[in-house]
Amino acid sequence: MSSMRVAIVRLPEGAGLPLPSYMSDLAAGADLCAAIDGELCLRAGERALVPTGFAIALPPGYEAQVRPRSGLAWRHGVTCLNSPGTIDADYRGPLQIVLVNLGSEPVTIRRGDRIAQLVVAPVARAHFELVESLETTTRGNGGFGSTDMANSAS
Repeated sequence: MSSMRVAIVRLPEGAGLPLPSYMSDLAAGADLCAAIDGELCLRAGERALVPTGFAIALPPGYEAQVRPRSGLAWRHGVTCLNSPGTIDADYRGPLQIVLVNLGSEPVTIRRGDRIAQLVVAPVARAHFELVESLETTTRGNGGFGSTDMANSAS
């Protein structure tokens, strides 16, 4: 597994909170904590922008993806909107997480709770080339769910 340096600045609201950290030796995502004062109650269907208390500087050619924590999603129905959220290498603002409660009960988020994961990944830039037609494939222009329908027919 490769390693890289990501510069990180603790913002005032992040005072006393741990840096993003991997919870196991082979974890792909580093946990991010809520940098809120006190508690935040997310009612069913409600969303909130939750600060993490940090800003980062990624090296060129990398992005950071903000992803939900599976336990929070499974136990409470809380997930990240626009998931995965992309943090570009030239962004220097505060990391904030858009949480939504898709469950049926209110959920309380407390300062320091692990609310999301951050995955740093390489980025390939595409060169888009306008052509007259596209190469044909077996799938063709089948849309959402089309591969499931083709497999269920056999």
